[in-house]
Amino acid sequence: MAERIPEVEAELERRIEALAMEVVQVEWAGSNRRPILRVRVDFPESEPGNGVTVEDCARVSRELEPWLDDHHQLPEKYVLEVSSPGVERPLVRKRDWIRFVGSEVAVKGSEPLAGRAKRIEAEIVGVEEASEEEAYTIRLRLTDGSEVEVSRTAIEKAHLIYRWE
Repeated sequence: MAERIPEVEAELERRIEALAMEVVQVEWAGSNRRPILRVRVDFPESEPGNGVTVEDCARVSRELEPWLDDHHQLPEKYVLEVSSPGVERPLVRKRDWIRFVGSEVAVKGSEPLAGRAKRIEAEIVGVEEASEEEAYTIRLRLTDGSEVEVSRTAIEKAHLIYRWE
């Protein structure tokens, strides 16, 4: 697995924000000799399914490639993949949880969440503030109507659930 380069991620975020978009998720895959940099982007406040297009992703890629090509920490043979977050958008940052209050989510943890199961489906009810950015708590309403609180640090992955009509 390729090692994360925090300086690259920070600059990607800045450059993508300059294009009036936001970084949803950055994933590092591949090897250190041939890293694959997967960047999911979207427009702030867009609805799942009505966000960035293939053309928008191509534009982001064209804007980032010259800078990445010249970056001293990336090997010459890196791969850049730019995509939309999709209709089952991952929830990675605190702002995602706040933005999608009222939406259905699938949440996965390495241990049972709120004493229930390692994977739960629920509606986001709210986000409790905390002193540290990563230590906030998410309130969820389960399908049986009960509400639970889950620490963000207990969550490995989470994404919106899209119901096809």
